[in-house]
Amino acid sequence: MLTITSYSNRTSSQDGSQYFALELTSDEPEIVMSATGRYYVTTKKCSMSSSFPESVCKVMLGKQIPGSIAKVECEPYEFTIQETGEVITRHHRYEYQPVEMGTPETAVFA
Repeated sequence: MLTITSYSNRTSSQDGSQYFALELTSDEPEIVMSATGRYYVTTKKCSMSSSFPESVCKVMLGKQIPGSIAKVECEPYEFTIQETGEVITRHHRYEYQPVEMGTPETAVFA
């Protein structure tokens, strides 16, 4: 399950229109080793575009939706680490993955 934890106003790069994106956060914590060799706990996050007005986005905060967040390879891009201000190059992004419903045959024979 994923929790809607935030939303932000965005501008479309294609036509300049405004829309709201929801921030989805995984409910499953992940243990990660930092560059200094120390461990910390984090969760995966991603954004998903919506057609909701801001009033609906506010109501959606805290709601859970089925699915997961997957790490997907992409073209390299620069990313700024908010805590340190360090700019790094990433070759992946995180995307929402819906729960696969499958077929009745899959449920029986899996």
